[in-house]
Amino acid sequence: MGKVTGFLEYERVNESYEPVAERVRNYDEFVITLADAEAKQQGARCMDCGTPFCNNGCPVNNVIPDFNDLVYRGDYRNAIAVLHSTNNFPEVTGRICPAPCEAACTLNWNNDAVGIKSIERKIIDHAWEQGWVVPQPATERTGKRVAVVGSGPAGLAAAQQLARVGHDVTVFEKNERIGGLMRYGIPDFKLDKINIDRRVAQMEAEGVVFRTGVLVGAMPEGSKVANLSHECVAADALLADFDAVLLTGGAEQPRDLPAPGREMDGVHFAMEFLAQQNRRVAGETVDAQISATGKHVIVIGGGDTGSDCVGTSNRHGAQSVTQFEVMPMPPEHEDKAVTWPYWPYKLRTSSSHQEGCERVFAVSTKEFLGEKGKVTGIRTVHVEMKEGKFVEVPGSEQTLPADLVLFAMGFVSPVQTVLQAFGVKTDGRANASAPTEGASAYRTNVDKVFAAGDMRRGQSLVVWAIREGRQAARAVDEFLMGGSTLPR
Repeated sequence: MGKVTGFLEYERVNESYEPVAERVRNYDEFVITLADAEAKQQGARCMDCGTPFCNNGCPVNNVIPDFNDLVYRGDYRNAIAVLHSTNNFPEVTGRICPAPCEAACTLNWNNDAVGIKSIERKIIDHAWEQGWVVPQPATERTGKRVAVVGSGPAGLAAAQQLARVGHDVTVFEKNERIGGLMRYGIPDFKLDKINIDRRVAQMEAEGVVFRTGVLVGAMPEGSKVANLSHECVAADALLADFDAVLLTGGAEQPRDLPAPGREMDGVHFAMEFLAQQNRRVAGETVDAQISATGKHVIVIGGGDTGSDCVGTSNRHGAQSVTQFEVMPMPPEHEDKAVTWPYWPYKLRTSSSHQEGCERVFAVSTKEFLGEKGKVTGIRTVHVEMKEGKFVEVPGSEQTLPADLVLFAMGFVSPVQTVLQAFGVKTDGRANASAPTEGASAYRTNVDKVFAAGDMRRGQSLVVWAIREGRQAARAVDEFLMGGSTLPR
């Protein structure tokens, strides 16, 4: 504990943003990282608790008090070593993780939590600037071959861990670039893709082979899931060529809303809209373009994906942006006596909301209205919860203009054809069925086939995907070698 009285002397300082008028004109990151003096003070606020609830609040169990103290002392070289010991990609989590660690911070009980996420970003950004993030190739090779299907955070974390203990790892990705939803789902203004590119370069130097544009199994006809593959590989071929296969695809099947008028032009899933914009920013050719420019945009769904649609629509120059949420408006402040140290239920306003958005709560969509096959409006009704069910509020129907409607209501499951191709059993939510503990951790019912990340647990956070990728890598290593030196 660097400064015993730090939490009494210093207030929390949040990262600052570039002005709205400037940042909505481009797709660049706009968060301003803490200055050295600010990071030192924030590190000093950590109380080095006897029971650091932040460690358990963090899915990858970052050793948070240790790197807070090291930042306070200005020892960034050891701070990045501590951070990398539990997290392969802190530059990603330091940007897009909702920070459950801060909700669990002891100081959060009656004060503002330590700014753990901002310190994490400061550490890794400084490490990249200093050239401290370098390849760590294995000193010995095992001769074992592992196929990782999917290049999101779970797949990349697993691939890096497995390569560093000497296995020959090949990552298969159906799209033309590596990164999964980090690449195509998260807008560039939240996560500049250089953060993915330089990790891919590091992993290639560590021996990982990336095969892009390769679909494992087959995509179902009429699927709304992004797929720009130019080659298919059969599941049997992977099982024959590799000693183990780890399935780490995302929960990509979006939740639909089959209201009347759903089929009209102008009604899209969020990922159709977000992925094409990321491709445009990357300079890729996009054939069918979904534009919010000059339009009344309705975003259905109140989570992070909906917020990303709001921010992207504002950058397109939408005439208006409205976001629907079927749940009632949460309280502005949580009841900490009830929720701490768990993730609290409270109103969350993102940077995209601050750029311009009307938020409507407790509303349900009844019908999409249109002319000549194109959506022009939406008919809604307010709802309330009674006996565990949503019921309509009489006399609350409204009609709003809508030229573009985006579904951001979450994802229901992985694409089933991948699991079916391997014969993997699924659970009640159509996810790959595999335990996380014991001798069969992350193993499916099929010999040599493992599953981790959203494909196993369902839609979740990037930090949970990294955790599962790392743990699955250890399970695969134990399967191949009879034991493992990788962390659990």
